Amino acid sequence: MSEPDSVEMASRRLAIALDALETAAELRLEAGRSEEALAAQIQALGSDRARLASELDRAAARANGLETANREVAQRLTAAIDTVRGVLTNGAAGALKSVGE
Repeated sequence: MSEPDSVEMASRRLAIALDALETAAELRLEAGRSEEALAAQIQALGSDRARLASELDRAAARANGLETANREVAQRLTAAIDTVRGVLTNGAAGALKSVGE
């Protein structure tokens, strides 16, 4: 093999090696970007989780308050109905007494 042929072969091998190195570097950069994107997504998911947990706590507290208010209103309605029934019963009894007199 002549000297120019060996220089040419070495030059080709160097070009192939440089191409492979460039490809490996690009892959590594893409992997790094993917890792950064994944870390950003994990951060966003953590923030969303915290926000949703807070909203759930507020909604549960509101539901408990509404449930308590509902019970109180039901008790008041029951008492009002009983009062109206009592008035109607006493009124009817009073009306019957005055008719009988």
